[in-house]
Amino acid sequence: MEVILQQDVDELGLEGDIVKVAKGYARNYLIPRDIALEATPQNLKLLELRKKKIEVSRLKAKEQALKVKQELEGKVITFLQKAGEEGKLYGSVTSMDIASYLEKQDMLIDRRRILIEKPIKTLGEYVVQIRIYPGVLASVKVVVDQEEDKEG
Repeated sequence: MEVILQQDVDELGLEGDIVKVAKGYARNYLIPRDIALEATPQNLKLLELRKKKIEVSRLKAKEQALKVKQELEGKVITFLQKAGEEGKLYGSVTSMDIASYLEKQDMLIDRRRILIEKPIKTLGEYVVQIRIYPGVLASVKVVVDQEEDKEG
């Protein structure tokens, strides 16, 4: 089934794109949530009228994404964690931890946009990719250090 996307959807397409999806996915998920419209001739005509507006908003979004990328590039995020022998953490550092750290720095990044395959479970330095906008990736350095014991 062909649908017209009303907003950007990761792994599917950008607003205004006409994409082919399974009927059930379109009818049960995309259309009820106003993420997409069925690609009927009438809706295709409406899309043509909105094309210019969509292009302008895409350009603005990409410019904004590039600004955010500049702010993020070269940023070093440090976490102090308790660790056992051989540098294994008692917990882990997840995309949620990185997102909340960035939020404290007044940078709202959705944790699903932080591309980390699995939680970090050992001390060290890691390069983490953040997908800000389709085609715009930023890299941040995540440093996980040993938390000092407070015994004295």
